[in-house]
Amino acid sequence: MQNNKIMNLDEKTLQNLQYYMPENHFLQQLANFFSVFSDSTRLKILSALAVSQMCVNDISVSLNLNQTTVSHQLKLLKSIGAVKDKREGKTIFYSIANNTIHDVMLNGVDYLLKDA
Repeated sequence: MQNNKIMNLDEKTLQNLQYYMPENHFLQQLANFFSVFSDSTRLKILSALAVSQMCVNDISVSLNLNQTTVSHQLKLLKSIGAVKDKREGKTIFYSIANNTIHDVMLNGVDYLLKDA
């Protein structure tokens, strides 16, 4: 051990902790992934996209959100890989990028309803 502080952990536990602790860059990526779920507007958009692919206007109208807000949130969600887009003519349709996003949301709902 490098510091002089007293620890209650045994040496084997400390070794396991050091071995299994993700590297800082991965922890940052994980924090970015979970930040997707930290905003109610993003959750509204993801919930809508879990039902159907939609364009910005449809999301805006159906969720009663400003189009600029929707576009901004979709840009963020796309940059993290949570949503994907598909162009059809002049219209861009957005959908959830993969089942992991959907599964995390459902697990969150299950967690909240478990003790309700």
